[in-house]
Amino acid sequence: MTESVSGDEAAQAEAISVYGAYWGQMEVLYADPGADAGTLKQFAVAEALVGAQQDIKRMRDANQVITGKVMVGDQTVTKSDLDRKVPKVFLSSCLDITKWNVLDAKTRKPVSLPSTRLTKYTVESTVEKWPQGWRVVRDRPTEKAC
Repeated sequence: MTESVSGDEAAQAEAISVYGAYWGQMEVLYADPGADAGTLKQFAVAEALVGAQQDIKRMRDANQVITGKVMVGDQTVTKSDLDRKVPKVFLSSCLDITKWNVLDAKTRKPVSLPSTRLTKYTVESTVEKWPQGWRVVRDRPTEKAC
């Protein structure tokens, strides 16, 4: 006997999947100063896209790259509103950047970072279903450790 997945559960799973892919793309863009940030449009729009592009530009202007893996865990749907013209899902997740290494882009030597910075923190996100598919619309880190 197989269990069926409701339309709401499938939509929420798609939103979570796109959010993970968004962070996978961010990882690529942070690691490669020559990567085309335009590819991010496949995963993000609006506030999330602008914020991500600004972060990438700041890293590149500072001649820094980030290597290593980001981990997106504990992805939880906190609310969903799927019965509207543009369906949306609200997520809470734990972003773990302990495996990230911030390096000088030219020398590849580690950049000094504050010892008090959070490396595992909660992120509140909004993912909407646009005509092109699910897109991250908002991605806001909190100052809450997870």
